[in-house]
Amino acid sequence: MFRGIALLAAFWWKRASVHDTRAFSSAPMKYILVTGGVISGIGKGIIASSIGTILKSCGLRVTAIKIDPYINIDAGTFSPYEHGEVFVLDDGGEVDLDLGNYERFLDIRLYKDNNITTGKIYQHVINKERHGDYLGKTVQVVPHITDAIQEWVIKQAKVPVDNDTREPQICVIELGGTIGDIEGMAFVEAFRQFQFRVKRDNFCNIHVSLVPQPTATGEQKSKPTQNSVRALRGLGLSPDLIVCRSTKPVEMPVKEKISMFCHVEPEQVIFVHDVSSTYRVPVLLEEQGIITYFKQRLNLPIDEQPSDLLFKWKRMADRYERMVQNCSIALVGKYTKLSDCYASVFKALEHSAMSINHKLNLMYIDSVELEDSTKNEDPVKYHKAWEKLCKANGILVPGGFGLRGTEGKLQAISWARKRKIPFLGVCLGMQLAVVEFARNCLNWEDANSTEFEPNTTNPVVIDMPEHHPGDMGGTMRLGKRRTVFKTEDSVLNHPYFVGVQFHPEFSSRPMQPSPPYLGLLMAATGKLSPYLKTGCKLSNRDRYSDFSDGSSSEKELELDVN
Repeated sequence: MFRGIALLAAFWWKRASVHDTRAFSSAPMKYILVTGGVISGIGKGIIASSIGTILKSCGLRVTAIKIDPYINIDAGTFSPYEHGEVFVLDDGGEVDLDLGNYERFLDIRLYKDNNITTGKIYQHVINKERHGDYLGKTVQVVPHITDAIQEWVIKQAKVPVDNDTREPQICVIELGGTIGDIEGMAFVEAFRQFQFRVKRDNFCNIHVSLVPQPTATGEQKSKPTQNSVRALRGLGLSPDLIVCRSTKPVEMPVKEKISMFCHVEPEQVIFVHDVSSTYRVPVLLEEQGIITYFKQRLNLPIDEQPSDLLFKWKRMADRYERMVQNCSIALVGKYTKLSDCYASVFKALEHSAMSINHKLNLMYIDSVELEDSTKNEDPVKYHKAWEKLCKANGILVPGGFGLRGTEGKLQAISWARKRKIPFLGVCLGMQLAVVEFARNCLNWEDANSTEFEPNTTNPVVIDMPEHHPGDMGGTMRLGKRRTVFKTEDSVLNHPYFVGVQFHPEFSSRPMQPSPPYLGLLMAATGKLSPYLKTGCKLSNRDRYSDFSDGSSSEKELELDVN
């Protein structure tokens, strides 16, 4: 009896420490600033997302802010080769792709003001100056720009980002670029001041650095990290945690050397080496005691043991590494030389593949290489592109802009329709599917989009009446209407030929894949027909709930099908 009482007390104590954060609700906001050194593109976004995931698994409400020091107002006018994919938020904000990582990892909905740029800050300050808010004073970087940055962060950190309407308790802030970049100096100075404004117990700095391993010697080098931390300290910020990125696990002597020369305890040096999937990163961080550190450093009312959410991430990472069956999808687009250009598309396909126990084999095909012009100029490249297309179990034509490469996309769409290969067209991919059908099935030979041929006699794709050309950027619309797929045998002459104007990849989650992408993967692996016949339920072997929320059922994977 006494044993039963003790177990019951222990259960309620753990439940209160992990999930009941009401005592923390009135506490000040906690801020975690993630900076980077040595090189850009080191993985700060994944580190920031993983930290947020770990803290959310402890029962805390977490939000995220990305700071991009460029002068552009937003990412809407960038070439994908500049900064990768432009991620589109629910409110229409066109932002950096790292906000997509935040949304997927944390399962939250962010807003355009969660992405801060130099352009936005200066525009905000200049507008205030024009309104006379500074009462004739000289407007300067310090204090006006730095104050504007701090006030923006404080205001946006309080905005609820999930179904819970309460304010977040933790704000993870990623400062883009590299410490020492001239573009980021105003932001570094703003946070130097900010740490004193919000007090030490409420502010933590994590510095992500590189530990290179030259092939000539094979020795892991700590000097770049030492120099980066020295530069950070010279600007007034001291790292609480140093996250070392490397290709292989970092050796203990290197950790001790970084600890000694960077003036931090050994437990404040964290290693994240290259892993098979990003789903492993939160697990790596947790295994190195990061929960214990945050609890002590920020005085958080949490238990030091991870909750079920983090165990699900571990099971998901384990499952990803154990998969043996492959599904090959051909992505036919214009920006195939840089995989980040289609980051959300790749993730949506990967989420769907995992849900049916398959490993994704994504083949990038430059649509130009499928065209007759390439056949004449470079027949080897042409035949290699078509060889990839012929091997694919499914074909995806994503969104894009401009005339270049459209003929190659049309040929890929025609191939998918005629050969009954599962096909998904997104945005421009959907529009070109309409054009291809009109030309080859309705015999409207000059059918086209007015974007490419304004004077066509068969304009099957036209500008939206409410769209007004003018300022560039902010033109990618998302739709949230419920869409019902009707599947009548008399209508379907094809296993899966679907086009959508909106971007379903932006709402895909690791544990809740996007239905249009899931449908493509199911059709490509021969699982869609059984899935529909059984009332949209997966077989026991393919059940996704193996690593989803324990309270969920197969309905998490239901397509909207009548």
